[in-house]
Amino acid sequence: MYEYAIAWEWLAFAARWFHVITAIAWIGSSFYFIALDLGLVKRPHLPPGAYGEEWQVHGGGFYHIQKYLVAPAQMPEHLTWFKYESYFTWISGFLMLCIVYYGGADLFLIDRHVLDISPPVAILISLASLALGWVVYDLLCKSPLGRNTWGLMAVLYIVLVFMAWGYTQLFTGRAAFLHLGAFTATIMSANVFMIIIPNQKIVVADLIAGRVPDPKYGQVAKQRSLHNNYLTLPVIFFMLSNHYPLSFGTQFNWVIAALVFLMGVTIRHWFNTTHARKGRPTWTWIVTVILFILIMWLSTVPKLLTGETDAAAVAPAFQQFAGDPHFPAVKQLVSTRCAMCHAAEPVYEGIVRPPNGVMLENDAEIAAHAREIYIQAGRSHAMPPGNITDITPDERKLLVAWFESAVEGKKQ
Repeated sequence: MYEYAIAWEWLAFAARWFHVITAIAWIGSSFYFIALDLGLVKRPHLPPGAYGEEWQVHGGGFYHIQKYLVAPAQMPEHLTWFKYESYFTWISGFLMLCIVYYGGADLFLIDRHVLDISPPVAILISLASLALGWVVYDLLCKSPLGRNTWGLMAVLYIVLVFMAWGYTQLFTGRAAFLHLGAFTATIMSANVFMIIIPNQKIVVADLIAGRVPDPKYGQVAKQRSLHNNYLTLPVIFFMLSNHYPLSFGTQFNWVIAALVFLMGVTIRHWFNTTHARKGRPTWTWIVTVILFILIMWLSTVPKLLTGETDAAAVAPAFQQFAGDPHFPAVKQLVSTRCAMCHAAEPVYEGIVRPPNGVMLENDAEIAAHAREIYIQAGRSHAMPPGNITDITPDERKLLVAWFESAVEGKKQ
């Protein structure tokens, strides 16, 4: 069972690596085509049906690109599709969700001080929220409101803020931010899979059959692409947030999430305006900096205002670690080698916040992080960094013996 923890850690690493690779491919191609589309220039010599063109230089050569707003008169011999980047980004992200948050629901998904539910119930809520999010979004886009692009985006913003608040009432702060990113990414990827690519296939089928394609399919796809454009940067923020507890580890995390969506809009507006050659609206950066400063302030509001609760009781899921015979010695070891940094008020010079928000000051906190202690300080030398607290080989063996004994004891 304890070897399973090592294998699971490597599986999570492999899935994360896969997810990062596919996300780079999707976001890279998305940003490129947005910039290309906005930079198109209309010239009189363009062939019939062409909307605009652009010249680009890269890799030692020149590229001459033309865009047809609906479709060319004839189907080209070779057509490159951009879709699998999106599909595999979502698949790998969902795999990460299953490995980290569903596989480790007691530790990463559920906070029983927020909502006392079982892992199966928490997982069902997670899955239902992702599916429901797409249904609500798609219905809004297809409603009469969908004809007003900016009005629709305002309503969608309200939906996203509500989901940010809702997730923080269900899960841990870390899981809430991750789910908000997954919620948004599901909408983005479903836009590609359910709307953009099918509409493009209809246009291609019309060309092959000799019919004139209906321009409505391109218009709908462009609207969904616009939404994806403005949602990309917040999704990246939420996916990175699990490494920065100052973003999610406060009662005001849902407000922080709401401001992150606004920053995504202001940053993308600058790039979109610049690529369209309509000037450089520097005011967007001023607004972005103000929003970020506000986020920083919200992350450091005194605990008196955050309503943080006492979590000293050991949760049932981790009682085997606190009840193991090795635990008293482990607690003493953690107190002398780890707690100077992993504390609500770290005493180690230069550390002002517990790394990754992990605190190891009482039985509940040590037991809840047993797996991380085992992997990072027992089976590997990742902690403490550079072995700054001089943890000995025998002490690492103690951590290994503690975790493995507790796991074996649970099996019996």
